[in-house]
Amino acid sequence: MLYALYELFNINILQYISVRAGFGFFIAFLMTIYIMPRFMAWAIARKAQQPINKYVPNHASKQNTPTMGGAVFVLSTIIGVLLSSDLTNTYVIAGLITILGFALVGLQDDLGKILTGDNLKGLTSRGKLLLQAIIGIVVSLFLIWMTDFPTTLYLPFFKEPIFDMGYFAIPFWVFVFLATTNAVNLTDGLDGLATVPSIFSLATLGIIIYITGHTVFSGYLLMPNINGVGEITILAATLSGALLGFLWYNCYPAEVFMGDTGSLAIGGVLAYMGIIGKSEALLILIGLIFVIETVSVILQIGSFKLRQKRVFLMAPIHHHFEMKKWAENKIIVRFWMIAFLSNIVALITLKIR
Repeated sequence: MLYALYELFNINILQYISVRAGFGFFIAFLMTIYIMPRFMAWAIARKAQQPINKYVPNHASKQNTPTMGGAVFVLSTIIGVLLSSDLTNTYVIAGLITILGFALVGLQDDLGKILTGDNLKGLTSRGKLLLQAIIGIVVSLFLIWMTDFPTTLYLPFFKEPIFDMGYFAIPFWVFVFLATTNAVNLTDGLDGLATVPSIFSLATLGIIIYITGHTVFSGYLLMPNINGVGEITILAATLSGALLGFLWYNCYPAEVFMGDTGSLAIGGVLAYMGIIGKSEALLILIGLIFVIETVSVILQIGSFKLRQKRVFLMAPIHHHFEMKKWAENKIIVRFWMIAFLSNIVALITLKIR
């Protein structure tokens, strides 16, 4: 709508991505702040509350906390993007497909858990991965067929692409989608633990995408220049605003959880932004906390299968520190600090090429 106003009435200030990103941020923030209490009241009345895994330590008090709060910030994000973005931009359309598609997969999983009252009774792991892969394939094909998006692979510290992946980019991008969405999902285990690192990651990726879409800035920093992708900066800002509004209710002690509806949607957007910002490899640093959580699970399962011994007291690793009697808010804030520092390092790498 804002971009349409610029075109119709030549309101010059609305042509700027930075201005419309700011509008999107506040629209999504205020919508989430307004809707969330009403959603929580509805969720409590409908008993849409988070089933707690009985093996997780010290979480019995969270049993009656409403879940699926991710549906609210996803809705706020979509409305904010619709109001603030150029809706003729194909990258915006692909971004909306991404956030909505992964949110719907998460919603189906959350509903299964809520209806059965069992944290393990949502979608099967295979079924969830299959649905995620289908969305990843759809978005990847959309990028190749509907845009001039390059299939070249870039690595940090290199000025030029390593090689052109061609159609092999599709399975690679699907892997990025699957890895990122499930990494965020694993991290979402403590109050606000996944929310703040997601905001940091969105901020970093928003900067990268803004530079990638800007001819002068990308040339100065020797980064790829892709026409049109800068508009996705608005998606990054809008989702950040929605998550900040969600954090008002999700910070310790949480009044609502995002559920898989939120975590899969966030992971999908982060993966999408990493792909169109040609920063797939840099996602490891941008989402370092998510990577650490995922690696802890892989090590735990691998060690137990091979040696019948555990590496950690419990995985993902945030539960390990809970077992060591760390206070929950101490774990959360220290993980936030690691996420902040890793994103600063990721931004520094942009200048080292």
